[in-house]
Amino acid sequence: MARYTGPDCKRCRREKTKLFLKGSKCDGPKCPIEIRPYPPGMHGRARTKESEYLLQMREKQKAARMYGVLEKQFRGYYEEAHRSTGKTGENLLRILETRLDNVVYRAGFAKSRDMARQLVRHGHLIVNGVKVDIPSYRVREKDIIEVRQRSHELTPFVVARAEAGERTVPAWLEAIPTQMRILVHSLPARQVIDTQVQEQLIVELYSKN
Repeated sequence: MARYTGPDCKRCRREKTKLFLKGSKCDGPKCPIEIRPYPPGMHGRARTKESEYLLQMREKQKAARMYGVLEKQFRGYYEEAHRSTGKTGENLLRILETRLDNVVYRAGFAKSRDMARQLVRHGHLIVNGVKVDIPSYRVREKDIIEVRQRSHELTPFVVARAEAGERTVPAWLEAIPTQMRILVHSLPARQVIDTQVQEQLIVELYSKN
């Protein structure tokens, strides 16, 4: 499966905002965007004319990079969101939020979405009693996600239990660190998704094509 393997911090600098790709490093003083808050490269400090298209493209890139989704899959999510009832932009964010790797991250069981993706791929998660190793698996209302019993003592999960409560869990989820369990109470509405993305710009970008 294709995936990005370059430096994550350059992606944050390119988007001029924190995408929280490196876990706890993003909250500390060593975060590169705190030191160099401008795009990478020799022309990073140069002023560029921000056209309408550029603003739309940057917003799409920001969302895709934040959730760790490549262009082909992101485009597929947009088309699904467009076909669904309701606002396309809100549908798109809901699809991204309900990915299993994002749910594991949001519940505080992983420090970043990359780490959550790896935990899922390695088969440490069970959904409704069935092992799921596909990060893009979409959770549904009333789903129960658990860490496999034999994985409870692995370092990432030991740390997650020790740091339980340090990160706010969204209202549509309930994390139970003592049992290594996540309950999906409902699908997320836009007002409870704290992703700093202007989804309407993404819709405008794709609607032109």
